[in-house]
Amino acid sequence: MPIVDKKPVTPSQRFLKQNKQDLSKEKPLKRLTLHKKSSAGRNAYGRITSRRRGGGHKRHIRIVDFRREKLDIPARIQSIQYDPNRSANLALLAYADGEKRYILAPRGLREGDQVIASDTQRSIRPGNSIRLSNIPPATKVHNIELIPGKGGQIARSAGTAAQLMGLDDKFATLKMPSGEIRLINKKCRATIGEVGNTQHQYRTKGKAGRSRWLGRRPRVRGVAMNPVDHPMGGGEGRTSGGGHPMSPWGQLAKGFPTRRKSKTTNKFILVNRNGKKFKR
Repeated sequence: MPIVDKKPVTPSQRFLKQNKQDLSKEKPLKRLTLHKKSSAGRNAYGRITSRRRGGGHKRHIRIVDFRREKLDIPARIQSIQYDPNRSANLALLAYADGEKRYILAPRGLREGDQVIASDTQRSIRPGNSIRLSNIPPATKVHNIELIPGKGGQIARSAGTAAQLMGLDDKFATLKMPSGEIRLINKKCRATIGEVGNTQHQYRTKGKAGRSRWLGRRPRVRGVAMNPVDHPMGGGEGRTSGGGHPMSPWGQLAKGFPTRRKSKTTNKFILVNRNGKKFKR
């Protein structure tokens, strides 16, 4: 899946870098899709809570099986498909009993390969879903559960994976893609391998219109506004602000951590993403 530069026959192609992939062109299964209603950044009360959102192409939500609770039934990869709602691609599984489901497509998985989810087998092959207690250390995993049976929540974006560092009596020690090291109940499930579409981060949009297709509207800099509209606005001529960067309502943007202190989850973090031991 190389990054391809097009010959710029139009101005919009001059800076475009596309990720050429061998994906299926068939439409998604209708019974595994839902209509996605655009909220345009508004909450249930109609107030804008996420600015610069709106428009964009219509999408359908693919129902992805993050739990992988269909155990000990082999499945064949029928196709690898594009999903407009995430950076990773999806793999359509055709189970031996006739059921079909979507999962995140791991790196190296191709059409015709077989995968399985099990609590007893220990087949370390990309796409297999196994409990952490049955996975050997130093293995790369993705779609990791935080609570047994809840479904995968960690390492689900394109090209990401966590590494299993060791097993204890009750917990498994994993190194997250951010560098954070934390404990997770070893009864939780994880999928072997790393998420595919690893070249996703090297793509470029090439033009402003491609951002509008994704539902992203233009952003106006605070220093370009008037003082009545933004704390960083105003000044004679063009200025770079001169003060601390902040939101239109005075919330500072840099200089302090924004992570919430949670006694239920932070106590399982051994080393934070900066390489320092986490204060518990």
